[in-house]
Amino acid sequence: MWKLRPPLEMPLATKYKSILEQRMLKDPMSLIKLKRLSPEEEFPDLNRNYTCMARILTLQMYKRQCGRASESGFTFDDVIRPGLEDPGGPCSEAVGCVAGDAHSYIIFCDFFDRIIELYHHGYKMTKAHKSDFNYENLKGGDDFDSQYVLSCEVRVGRNVEEFSFAPHCSRGERRQLESLAKQAFTQLSQELPGTYYSLKDLSEDRQELLDAGVSVDSPSLVMMKTGVARDWPDARGVWISQDTKLIVWINNEDHLQIVCTQKGCDIREAFALVCINLGRLEKLYEKMKHPFIWKDHLGYVLSSPAEVGTGLRACCDVKLSHIHKHPKFETIMERLRLRKSVIGAMGSSVYKIFNADTIGFTEVELLQLLVDGVKLVINMDKNLKQGSTIDHLMPAPK
Repeated sequence: MWKLRPPLEMPLATKYKSILEQRMLKDPMSLIKLKRLSPEEEFPDLNRNYTCMARILTLQMYKRQCGRASESGFTFDDVIRPGLEDPGGPCSEAVGCVAGDAHSYIIFCDFFDRIIELYHHGYKMTKAHKSDFNYENLKGGDDFDSQYVLSCEVRVGRNVEEFSFAPHCSRGERRQLESLAKQAFTQLSQELPGTYYSLKDLSEDRQELLDAGVSVDSPSLVMMKTGVARDWPDARGVWISQDTKLIVWINNEDHLQIVCTQKGCDIREAFALVCINLGRLEKLYEKMKHPFIWKDHLGYVLSSPAEVGTGLRACCDVKLSHIHKHPKFETIMERLRLRKSVIGAMGSSVYKIFNADTIGFTEVELLQLLVDGVKLVINMDKNLKQGSTIDHLMPAPK
């Protein structure tokens, strides 16, 4: 018996350590070697590729990145695969890439930093992102013209520490994430009653979800191309509050997606509901030792570089009979830092208007840009309807 503290290693163990290590069975994963040719031979064909990825990626950058992998084994070819699967079109706004885990943004920062700065209109990665969920700071949002604003939605994504992201996580990780979510929802229901539905076990519950306005169709083509839909619908589900105003998706495009949709035009109420209950969920996950992923220069970290920062997308469905025909409509939207997409068939006058950025602005600031922008666009539409000019209403760049 040692009278004092024993040595850290026995003398013989030190002497024969290297030999013993050589005799140890190797981890099978360490034996896997992907066959790769030279970077020049492996460099993808980016002709007629309209994604941000194609605008950023060069052969020199590919040479620097192609031999790297994140801590969970996400390679650079995995990062750029979405843009190769779907090259988009001339009017494409797709980023064309995805992160497999939080470490991807570090190991491939040479690439991702440029993507974020390009997609988010010159946001500089040297900045520190700030957050503000005090919905009382929002001015307006409950006073839209109901003849124009048909519905609105606030959606926020979150990823959880110590897990790979949806495009890369394993079945086991996904099931653990679902288990954590169920624990959180059990506690959340004490303040906001609700029910969790597993997509794998849906039967008679399917109609209940449809009645609540929740679509449980097959995963989208985009989700399939990015790897998010692997093993669908295993460990996927949705929690719906009793009043059906708030829903939370599990293991969709990110670990959690909190959504509030209003059939009316009160986006202020939708934002308040999301802020309050997202704050509750964040505290519950911290209590379970699995906080949401946050980095000072990135804000909340999501799988898509198009969503980092706030992870927030707020939108209004707006009926516009005249402004959408105006030759400066695109310029107006750009100056307001908003984006649009037509709802329904081509020629429809209903547009979904949403925030262009998710980083570089706080949550309240993004909602304010949307509220002010939608009001201005509606005012312009009314002026055009009356045969008036809108030159005096043209906004300065935000």
